Order: sequence, then structure tokens, then C-alpha cells
Amino acid sequence: MIFTNPMALYLLPLAILPLLLSAQRQEGYPSLSGFEADRTSQVIALALRLAGALAMLGLILGIAGLSLRERTIDRFGQGAHIVLLIDRSSSMDDTFAGRPPSGGQESKSAAAKRLLKDFVTERAHDRFGVAAFSTSPIHVLPITDHKNLILGAIDAIDRPGLAFTDVGRGLAMALDMTQEDVSQASRAIVLVSDGAAVIARRVQESLRAEFARQPVHLYWLYLRTQGTNGIFEPPPPGVDDIPQVLPERHLNMFLQGLHVPYRAFEAESPEAVKAAITEIGKLEQTPIVYSERVPQYDLSRWAYSLAALGMGVLLAAKFFERSVTPKRGDAHAA
Repeated sequence: MIFTNPMALYLLPLAILPLLLSAQRQEGYPSLSGFEADRTSQVIALALRLAGALAMLGLILGIAGLSLRERTIDRFGQGAHIVLLIDRSSSMDDTFAGRPPSGGQESKSAAAKRLLKDFVTERAHDRFGVAAFSTSPIHVLPITDHKNLILGAIDAIDRPGLAFTDVGRGLAMALDMTQEDVSQASRAIVLVSDGAAVIARRVQESLRAEFARQPVHLYWLYLRTQGTNGIFEPPPPGVDDIPQVLPERHLNMFLQGLHVPYRAFEAESPEAVKAAITEIGKLEQTPIVYSERVPQYDLSRWAYSLAALGMGVLLAAKFFERSVTPKRGDAHAA
């Protein structure tokens, strides 16, 4: 606990006064020797003194600003720490049919944004980071559990993109982001892209070394444009099976060769994207320990409530207080 105005604690000795002094009306009697001890009256008298002490204590603690300090709590859940690596090349602004959206149509980036936001919202215990890439990778948001920041970062992915797709440097940045996370939680990278480019051999070797040093779960959500080659299909006759001709197929083969848990999903519609994201969510359900930051909590309201309760008891006692006047016969007998 902390106090925002600790100087008020010097008033705490005043809380003893109700135990020493009574606020009830005093009545004089020549002698009490003829009266038997009244336990009920003694208990009520003690309760009223305690009510006065509690009222004083509550007021002083309220003035002192009694609070619980900010703290971090370790919690247990199911999930992972996930980096969303999102393609921002200009082709993502087209629909799955490969045309600019018109009417009620949705671009690939808009569909991905909508479904990824649902994914983040549904994952209560996951932490997310966001990176984007086109000509160059962009570090959008480090891994965090602040859902509003994550949703805001995803909202920015449908801004107009550039023409190129440097997926190799994007993967390198996403892997660096997972290494910045020092927790022991399961880590995953979700690559969301509608295409690929040739990854330079030097970048390939660097990625192999980094993934071998710190393995992560890797997923590729391939937003396939209708009519384009799939990443699992062998090339048709007469087509050279080389990265320059079939970059998506060879990117899939390269990711398979990293020797980390890897799955690729082909999606040709928003419904297929949703199904793939749901499947990724089912796969990333490992036990994790995560820290929840609890902000400072003001307890002064409860202190004032305690003071109000004590003063309420005293006011009620005052309201029912009556003077005791001896009867005429009792006076003659005395």
C-alpha cells in the first residue's frame, strides 16, 4: 500500500479519542450500587466507541490517499507470442480476383486486416507484434499485450503499398522481434502475403542460421490470386521450375527446409483466410505464463465509506438517545 498524502498520517492518534471520551449525553445518579451490571448496555457503549474510532480512522486514511501501488501479477493461460508479418506490396490492394475493388468488394489487405483483428480480439492470453514489408521491412509494433495498440497497428496495414516484396528481410525483422521477447512462451511468426520474390542466397543463409539458433513456429498465409500458380503444385509442362519463374513455390520450399515447425495455407477468398486463421489459432495453444500489469488502485473511497458507516452508527445512536427522569415514587423512596 502507498499514501499519496502521507503527512495526514500524523493525525492517526486522534482515532484513539473516541475510545477515551464518550460523545453520549451524561446522566448523574447519587449511586449505582443498587443496579445490576447491564451487559447489553456495556456492549452497546463499547460498540459506539469503536464506531467513533473507525470513523476517525477512515477519515484520516481517506485524507492520506490510501492506495494499492502499481504491480505485476503472473498469470497462466493458453496461447503464444505471435509476430504478424504482413505484406504491404501494391498487389495486396487488389481483390482475390486480381482487380481493384469496386462496389462492395474487399481487397486482400482489407480482408486480412478484418480477420486478423478478430483473431487478436479472440486470443485473450496471446501477445502480438506487428511488422510489415514491401520494398523494405517496417517495425510497426513490438510484442505487447496491449490490445488497442495491436488493433491500431493492424488498422494501418491497408494503406497504399509499394510495388516490391522483400520477404527475406521481412522474415529477418520478424525473427529479431521474437528474440527481443525474453519470456519462455511459445513463439510464432505468421507471414501474410499474396506473393513472393527471389530471396538472395546471402539472406537465405542468414535466415537458416538464425532459425537454427532460435527456432519458432512459422506459418505462411498465402493469399492466392485466382488464376495464379499455387505453392504446392508442380509447374505445368514447359515452365521452368526456378525461383525467378515460380517464386511462391520456391519460397514455400525454402521455408520447409528451415527445419522448424512450419505450415502453409492457401486462401483464395476471405472465407478461406478465416478458416486458415482459425486453424493457426488451434495450433498455438501451448501453456504460457504471462505477466499482467495492474495499475495503482485508489482505496480512499473505501476508507471514506468506513468513516461514513461509523458516523452513521453514531448519528443513529444520537437520534435514539433519551434523557432518563426518575419517577416521583422513586424519588420518595430514595
